Amino acid sequence: MEQEKYKNIKKGERGAIISIVAYLVLSALKLFVGNMTGSEALQADGLNNATDIIASVAVLIGLKVSRKPADKDHPYGHWKAETVASMVASIIMFAVGLQVLREAITSIANNNHASPDLISAWTGLFCAVVMYFVYRYNRNLGRKIKSQAVQAAAKDNLSDAWVSVGTAIGIIGSQFNLSWLDPVTAVAVGLLICKTGYDIFREASHDLTDGFNEEKLEIYKEAILEIKGVKDVRNIRGRKYGNNAVVDVVITVNSDMAIGAAHDISEQVEDELKEKHHVYEVHVHVEPN
Repeated sequence: MEQEKYKNIKKGERGAIISIVAYLVLSALKLFVGNMTGSEALQADGLNNATDIIASVAVLIGLKVSRKPADKDHPYGHWKAETVASMVASIIMFAVGLQVLREAITSIANNNHASPDLISAWTGLFCAVVMYFVYRYNRNLGRKIKSQAVQAAAKDNLSDAWVSVGTAIGIIGSQFNLSWLDPVTAVAVGLLICKTGYDIFREASHDLTDGFNEEKLEIYKEAILEIKGVKDVRNIRGRKYGNNAVVDVVITVNSDMAIGAAHDISEQVEDELKEKHHVYEVHVHVEPN
């Protein structure tokens, strides 16, 4: 099971690399065209993609480090490296989002804006189509290898596609005596960058502080209670090693049950959670009742 996870992580690196290449090309294109046409919204969208480069590189580094096997200093492996990388990326994204907001709000306050050339709108739409296909690739890859990181990257790809569509709409709208619509769209992009950075930070910090989804714990508990011989689940806790779930559970069995039978039940609990619910590691403690 562990070797399969390492192989899946390596496959997931392809998705991160494709995202990096796409963001590099599209970011450069948007910043060039945005600067040439004077479109603040397209420049903000280009900066948004620039932060996505950093985030994708962080995910790639995290995936590579997390593939390292356990060693003397990391007896539980390096799985959390990906989560740490995501947190670093989120802080950088939030800082860039604040910079985009500052420049866009200053432009609105100074009434320093004009209607950009329509080529900037066509650029935004072209980039949206490219990002949509990147999203489809990463979504399918994430589902195939069951990687939360790759699926999260796919969602980010899709949101970037919609941002580019919104940027194009703002630019087109600015052609109809609504020149203020372009910098206002830049404000919206800046807010989206900040929100994305905050969401990534919140999820990463939740995992690093051993937070766990209570709904999943309830699903695990119900599955355990269906196993013959388990009287009750006295306690169940979960934590994350990167994308891997680790569960500690205390179950009760009949007090007159033989030790061998109780051991067999604990193995059934482990198999149930690992095979059907994809839990990476399960620690089962059996108590008589």
